[in-house]
Amino acid sequence: MSNFIPFTRPSFNQETIDAVTEVLRSGWVTSGPKLAEFEAALSTYFGGRPVRCFANGTATMKIALQVAGIGEGDEVITTPISWVATSNVVLSVGAKPVFVDIDPLTRNIDLDKVVAAITPKTRAIMPVYLAGLPVDMDHLYSIAKQHNLRVIEDAAQAFGSQWKGKKIGSFGDLVSFSFQANKNLTTVEGGCLVLNTETEAKLAEKLRLQGLTRQGMDGMDVDVLGGKDNLTDVNAVIGLQQLKQLPTYQARRAALAHQYFDAIRTELKSASLENLKLELPVENFTDSNWHMFQVLLPLEQLNCDRGQVMTELKDLGIGTGVHYPAITGFTLYKNQGYKTSDTPMADRIGHSILTLPLFPGMADEDIGRIASGLVGILKKHYKN
Repeated sequence: MSNFIPFTRPSFNQETIDAVTEVLRSGWVTSGPKLAEFEAALSTYFGGRPVRCFANGTATMKIALQVAGIGEGDEVITTPISWVATSNVVLSVGAKPVFVDIDPLTRNIDLDKVVAAITPKTRAIMPVYLAGLPVDMDHLYSIAKQHNLRVIEDAAQAFGSQWKGKKIGSFGDLVSFSFQANKNLTTVEGGCLVLNTETEAKLAEKLRLQGLTRQGMDGMDVDVLGGKDNLTDVNAVIGLQQLKQLPTYQARRAALAHQYFDAIRTELKSASLENLKLELPVENFTDSNWHMFQVLLPLEQLNCDRGQVMTELKDLGIGTGVHYPAITGFTLYKNQGYKTSDTPMADRIGHSILTLPLFPGMADEDIGRIASGLVGILKKHYKN
């Protein structure tokens, strides 16, 4: 379908394509000068904090846990509504994820419930900024300070988001970002970790490349167990170009989000569906980077499930996504004793959340088409 609207699509201009070509022709395509340039640019973006880049956003979180010294027997408090990588990395270092239910408004971890989940084994809090919307950072760090906990921010979706005028990543503890293809800033695959000190940054460097310590031309040493998680210069040069275009991308996303609110509300009113409990995102255009636009379907008011809505939208040439089902419902986690009933709000939202298309390359008329299509489907299945 030629006019199909995917739920996301990366934007690459000719300058980016030319920059990649230049790197390919240079003969230095793995980690090298462009990676160093990208890390320096990111450090400047985050107010001078040390930054190291990695092959993906999963590696950034795992290495953040290792830098924080978290391992066997430790507990990490996190949210059940996230890409499963968030909790998988906790398991991978031998620690235990402790899931705290979510706030129904923000769909992020409910900070008011975090303190009750803290035990003598708790070492860190790992919040996730769903769709780019940060948690209350003052509240988060107040809890961490009071209980002497590390904070590992899973800001995978929040590049460009702010809290009270400060960029996420420019303050706080360890902050992890993803540069995967659907993110606001992409390197196709990749991620970065914002650290506190050069000592932490040096450890992160070693952990991303087999624990290697370079000792000049005469030899080398390995003093920690690392992996193979380095970012290439090909990826890094894409990131450098994306960073230049980020303000334009951000403005476009915010404009499209504004249009979504207006269009959906107009369509609901036109369809006489004012009583339909379709839940929209937090309407806050200061702190969020509008990574995704997510609605909660009022399934109790419909004669169909989410899958049917998605299928009918696809038939109209509209792509959608599910971000995310509750992690506690996955077999891996159920087999370890986790239950969705322990986090009922996450379970409800995980079954009803729907991600609509949102990316800078969308046309204004796409928003009206999507809103009309969605509301038309909801009206068709509405229990009168």
